[in-house]
Amino acid sequence: MSWFRKKKFPKKNVADKRVNIPEGLWIKCNNCKEIIYKKEVERNCDICPKCNYHFRIGARKRLELIYDNGQYEEFDTHLRPKDPLGFKDVVKYRDRLRDYQERTGLWDALIRAAGTVDDYKIIICAFEFSFMGGSMASVVGEKLSRGMERAALEKVPFMSIASSGGARMQEGLISLMQMAKTSAATIKLEEAGVPFISLLTDPTMGGVSASFAMLGDIIIAEPKALIGFAGPRVIEQTRGQTLPEGFQRAEFLLEHGMIDMIVSRKELRNKLIGILNYFQNRLK
Repeated sequence: MSWFRKKKFPKKNVADKRVNIPEGLWIKCNNCKEIIYKKEVERNCDICPKCNYHFRIGARKRLELIYDNGQYEEFDTHLRPKDPLGFKDVVKYRDRLRDYQERTGLWDALIRAAGTVDDYKIIICAFEFSFMGGSMASVVGEKLSRGMERAALEKVPFMSIASSGGARMQEGLISLMQMAKTSAATIKLEEAGVPFISLLTDPTMGGVSASFAMLGDIIIAEPKALIGFAGPRVIEQTRGQTLPEGFQRAEFLLEHGMIDMIVSRKELRNKLIGILNYFQNRLK
């Protein structure tokens, strides 16, 4: 018999050894599938440090990244969507609107703002994709048109930041009318000699891409942004053909002359300053 006896302790449950990690600290890249520290991504303008994938961000964050000191003034905050058709699918349209308004803190899917970029005054309309997929309906179209009209009147540059699935079906023909309305408003910018800068982000689809978004004097896209009218799967199923690799991505559109440049989110502000500086003599 041994001269000592090893004291036995009750075995700990394996679950007790697990380290409790707070949720939300890590994020998975949709492109390279790497697990990345979330704050590292946020410090990098919400771009994956491994593969340069641009995560989707909200309208307010985009405006803060562009405007001097992240400061800007919002306009048309009193405009609120209605339910002209009494539309109902699984949920009533008015209930769906209320839900998204509570989630986002916005009345609709677009913010019209004014501020300065390197002391150049500029009016920007930015889409909020998390509000019903950034869909364009009556309020969105009205805000865009007012933004263009104000820019033409004040002789200041206008910029749109598109992130949208297209026209909002819950407002039917009223939504489709915004395509013509916003396209017509771009003519006022042209007549006033005011530059229109269009930024296309992931995704820019449907009635938004088929109207004002592709009418800019300078059309910029973020890397690998999906840009088009119908989605690639819809086209493949309709035509029964396999689409080229990278079809409807920003790089494909640049290669085929549909856009002017692709700019990383980290470089956008400096690129915009260069564009505004180029146009300053035109505005005088």
